[in-house]
Amino acid sequence: MSMQAVTLSGGETDIADDVLGELQTQLRGAALAAADPGAAEVRPAFNAMHPGSPALTIQCSGTADVIDAVTFARDNGLAAAVRGGGHSLAGLSAIDGGMLIDLSPMRGVVIDADRGLAHVQGGALWGDVDRDSQALGLATPGGVVSDTGVAGLTLGGGYGWLRRKYGLSCDSVVEAQVVCADGEVRTASAESNPDLYWAIRGGGGNFGVVTSFTFKLHPLGPIVAFSGVFYPLEDQASILRGWREYVEAAPNEVTSVCVSLTFPADPDMPEAIHDRPVAVIGGVYAGDPDEGLKVLQPLRELGTPLVDLSQPMPFTAVQTAFDPLFPRGQLRAYWKSQYLDELSDGAIDLMAARAAERPAPLTLVNMFHMGGAIADVGPEETAFATRSSPYMVSIDGMWADPADDEDNVAWVRSTWDAFREFGTGDVYLNFTGLKDEAASAGVDSAFGRNMRRLAEVKGKYDPDNFFRLNNNIVPA
Repeated sequence: MSMQAVTLSGGETDIADDVLGELQTQLRGAALAAADPGAAEVRPAFNAMHPGSPALTIQCSGTADVIDAVTFARDNGLAAAVRGGGHSLAGLSAIDGGMLIDLSPMRGVVIDADRGLAHVQGGALWGDVDRDSQALGLATPGGVVSDTGVAGLTLGGGYGWLRRKYGLSCDSVVEAQVVCADGEVRTASAESNPDLYWAIRGGGGNFGVVTSFTFKLHPLGPIVAFSGVFYPLEDQASILRGWREYVEAAPNEVTSVCVSLTFPADPDMPEAIHDRPVAVIGGVYAGDPDEGLKVLQPLRELGTPLVDLSQPMPFTAVQTAFDPLFPRGQLRAYWKSQYLDELSDGAIDLMAARAAERPAPLTLVNMFHMGGAIADVGPEETAFATRSSPYMVSIDGMWADPADDEDNVAWVRSTWDAFREFGTGDVYLNFTGLKDEAASAGVDSAFGRNMRRLAEVKGKYDPDNFFRLNNNIVPA
């Protein structure tokens, strides 16, 4: 008996049972064939467009298992995907027929409050980090959905509610442990392998499997001031003009976003917004909550709200507030993003028009305010190069029926194309879906001036491009 698996070259190879048995004896975690009952229990991918069907899944219990998994895949020429949280919009943490290196058992978090550091394993979710850090009134910049994986978000940059005060997720990384393509474990920090340290802060999963991160922690919470105001979608153009005026004068403690969607009939939410198209103005103040409520007050006065949920709130509650909109494995998702150097009246009118004609209720058209601490880091200080644009639009296509794929993907693409008149052309790779595009789509524009250096680092640590199921950088 043997197993067939897809190779790096696109062909197939046979892996004998005795070879798999020998691998299993080395591992503390499990080596699961597709037919094994445990394979169905592996943490699923978020995007139902890319569920994946691996021939072999290695559930890694620690760094040693990751080393063995990488070595086995390399020695047998297997195509391999790495899954941390599994939230890759582009399906880059899923694979058909190859090997899945699954880090989901590795979700430990250790807080060193005295040194202001969080040690986080590569399979942790942001909810894991928030729970332990907030118990001590500390935080590090994460995402806005608690189910998102720490690794994928951080390696791709990482935007969240603290971005204007404390920067990107990758900006708070002080050290990482990386299993590289040769099976060697390397520490990436300012002092150790500084080129690798530079590259993993925004360069994606091109350079190895990060089995642990060390993040700098910042004082925050446990209570923060939160703005959550639901305005009628038909008022969005005027709401956005007022929002623009506010955010352009707001202090760095304020991070805000405008989200357009048709809000579902959630029994825990007021009936006034059930199945109602709305423009949600969200905001968080990273500082004293009483002062924050005063500073955020203008966001509550941009029009006549349908519902206003603004209040002092546990930061952990803020971090889970959007979770119901992103159920794992249930929605098909295709997103595209673009940066804007200004939020012109034309861009506002386009956003309002496109938001009004969304093809699916849970498709989102979002405008993020950037700047602040993001722009305080130079574009060449980390691999993440796009730091100067004050706005980013994200078109988040999400729907349930596979029969609607073509129409929804086409709508997202046409909307993204329409924004090119106002955008810079640069994209945020974490918010870039793939359907029939190559894995390298958008890489040149995202990395810009850093592309050549990234290719050189890739050539040093992964010269054969073993780690290629990612926003791929071709090794120099």
